[in-house]
Amino acid sequence: MVLFFLAPVILTIFFAFTNMSTSTGIRGGEYLLNETTLRQVAEGEISSETRDALENAGYVVNDAGLARLAEFLGEDVAEEFDRLHGGDSFSERRDIERALKDLRQNKIRSTRDRKAAAALFKTSVMDTRFETEEAFRQALVTSGISVADHEALTDIAYTGWGWTTENMKMLFSLDSSHRYAINTAFYVVLTLAFNVGFGLFLAISTFYLPSGLASTFRTIWFLPRIIPPVLYVLMWKWFTWDTGFLASITGYFGMTPRNWMLDTSTNAWFFVVLINGFVGASLGMILFSSAIKAIPSSMLYASEVDGANRWQQVRHIILPQLRWPILFTTSYQTLSLLTSFEYILLATDGGPGRSTEVWALAAYHTALNNYGGNLQYGLGAAYALVLVVIGIAASLLYLRFFNFKELVAKPRIEQ
Repeated sequence: MVLFFLAPVILTIFFAFTNMSTSTGIRGGEYLLNETTLRQVAEGEISSETRDALENAGYVVNDAGLARLAEFLGEDVAEEFDRLHGGDSFSERRDIERALKDLRQNKIRSTRDRKAAAALFKTSVMDTRFETEEAFRQALVTSGISVADHEALTDIAYTGWGWTTENMKMLFSLDSSHRYAINTAFYVVLTLAFNVGFGLFLAISTFYLPSGLASTFRTIWFLPRIIPPVLYVLMWKWFTWDTGFLASITGYFGMTPRNWMLDTSTNAWFFVVLINGFVGASLGMILFSSAIKAIPSSMLYASEVDGANRWQQVRHIILPQLRWPILFTTSYQTLSLLTSFEYILLATDGGPGRSTEVWALAAYHTALNNYGGNLQYGLGAAYALVLVVIGIAASLLYLRFFNFKELVAKPRIEQ
């Protein structure tokens, strides 16, 4: 229960209130100041002297840098460089690298070593990564940055994630979120009606068939449930492609070949509902068929003796005793449709033009797979958290609507 049910919900809540993304990582971050982050600092947030010191700082051959050079490449290299350039300042890295390259007695032949040696004399914290806040603050002190600006610089230099409520604010302010919500409601209502309605139709109609023929039809209708989703959707794509079955048939009547699934939003929704509907209806058919078989045959025989036709048997005997299976199927399919998106992903990927992008698919695209490259884990989790809340509310509503307590109560004769 904790591992497979409670932990995912807790983690979803945890991620939803963070700004985790590809750029921040999920394990914390480092401290890095560069021109991009410095431009994001508003005027007046740090002093002009600090900004100038960060942007125009260069390289100084001082005792601290020479000590680090001696540790890196040896005392001889440090002594010769001190003798030639001790106390000199360089505004550009290429200038100090050229000075290091000109050493005669202790040549530094590796370009990588010269670049690393030049960095030892840098007087700015710009473009340098620091693993801890303490190391970054110490570098600010060493660089002579005013203490009054340390806090602001530390905040903007941090590359890791932090706590935020901006995800929720953004979620309900984006126009795309409103479109995803409408798409989800449309998708759930239509597909659920198809799942339950068609599942009931299959169960009842096959109930009145001979047993052998009924088993054959149920097996055929159950195939969408057991076929791998990739293969199942591929069959639908072959059926609707501009070179597929429908286009080939309509071509004989002079119609221009087209992709029947993706050429319009209406067609896309039609096939999305059918693809998901046949999968859901097959499950409903099995559950309803089992429940109908559990009805005592004496009740059906007695109704026939009283002159009831089959429609009256369905209305007055079969449907009233299917309340529990209908409750289970409806609630299960609702929660499943709210959170599942794999068939839409494989069929339309939310297209054309995001017209079939539902809420769960938006969460997937935001957190795990988008064209921009920056995966927003926190915002994607916020999308998912909304689905968790809606799922719980829908479950409580179904239990109340179907009078769950009465369904699971002991028969009166046993009370």
